[in-house]
Amino acid sequence: MYVDLGTKRLLMATRAEEKIAVEVKSFVSASEMEAFRDAIGQYAIYRAVMRRTYPGYTLYLAVNDIVFNSLFEEPIGQLMIEDENLKLIVFDAEQEVILQWKN
Repeated sequence: MYVDLGTKRLLMATRAEEKIAVEVKSFVSASEMEAFRDAIGQYAIYRAVMRRTYPGYTLYLAVNDIVFNSLFEEPIGQLMIEDENLKLIVFDAEQEVILQWKN
């Protein structure tokens, strides 16, 4: 099931007993920091909307491993993970596999 919240689509699914929504971000902007800022902002908005419309779901931000290593492993990324309580799915785009879940 896809739920449209603005211009992006979220994938609604179930992981074991947990209901999840996943926003997949590509980070193709000319500025990596601009894309990072937009992704964090969208995540915060989607999470707030979902708390009211889909309270049983947990929102995850899915990013490829290259983006994760270049942004989310850096101090600014770690700060956002902690302060914004980001839940991440890190995937390998070429092999199309999930590498890790970051809660």
